[in-house]
Amino acid sequence: MSNILGIRLKSLPKSYQKAINDFIYYIKLERGLSNNTKLSYQHNIITFCEFIANKQIANLSNVKEVNIIDFLKELSELGLSSSSRARYISAIRTFYKFLLSIGTIESNVAENIELPKSSRKLPDTLSYEEISKIIEGINTDNPSGIRDRAILETLYACGLRVSELINLKQRDILTDAEIVRVFGKGAKERIVPIGSAALKWIDIYKKKARVMFVKLGGSVDILFLNKKGGKLSRMGIWKIVNTATINAGIEKDVHPHTFRHSFATHLLEGGADLRAVQEMLGHSDISTTQIYTHIDRNYIKEVHKTFHPRA
Repeated sequence: MSNILGIRLKSLPKSYQKAINDFIYYIKLERGLSNNTKLSYQHNIITFCEFIANKQIANLSNVKEVNIIDFLKELSELGLSSSSRARYISAIRTFYKFLLSIGTIESNVAENIELPKSSRKLPDTLSYEEISKIIEGINTDNPSGIRDRAILETLYACGLRVSELINLKQRDILTDAEIVRVFGKGAKERIVPIGSAALKWIDIYKKKARVMFVKLGGSVDILFLNKKGGKLSRMGIWKIVNTATINAGIEKDVHPHTFRHSFATHLLEGGADLRAVQEMLGHSDISTTQIYTHIDRNYIKEVHKTFHPRA
């Protein structure tokens, strides 16, 4: 994690780098915080500064309260829990209090920041233990169970929308490169890393289950097929998720999109780069504006491999 944080820090403007390095030195030596706490603060502040820098704000002294609120809203939209966002607020407040004490800024714009209320209700986010319980509880003694396991592994591994999942083709899974070609909203293509667990179950599905379904229908290259050999519907995916959730004894309101939010939450809470997660999700801010810089695919794969629980 520390190596990736170092790479991310060096990508920021020099003035940002100095402020962050001074802050980390302060919390480590003068406040006596543990190494884990220091790394958590460092990740949170670097993530915040990446967001601010990509808004083309040249200096930290130019940051407004609304910019911090927008950042917290972005975290909320990606599915980060209230407690995790509260930790970001704590880090940002401490950072700005420090900047004020050394004269880098003239006023503390973070002083009165509170956790923003979400404009819409987000679906429940599952813990990694709950995700594992749902996925690993599927009975894989039959072709449908093998397919369902592969589907849920893929949903969680890649953070896909249902429409993206049901339209995946066999040729979109680039096994050797450990990536998936995804066609999102507006048929915009993006590349998403996929972990070893999902690749393993896709391979088992193709060898032991898909061959049973494909004989019955005409969807030659569609990856995930229904029992008639055709493309699965949105409702078909919902039923698979619902059945697996009930069988696992999970009482939360779980939908396919819950896996997408859990994917983002677990990466971000593990320490992943906000921009890399946005790129993996095909987030609208990436595709509709030029605020965010292009991210190298190898770097995104490294972020996924480092922080995704099932990579």
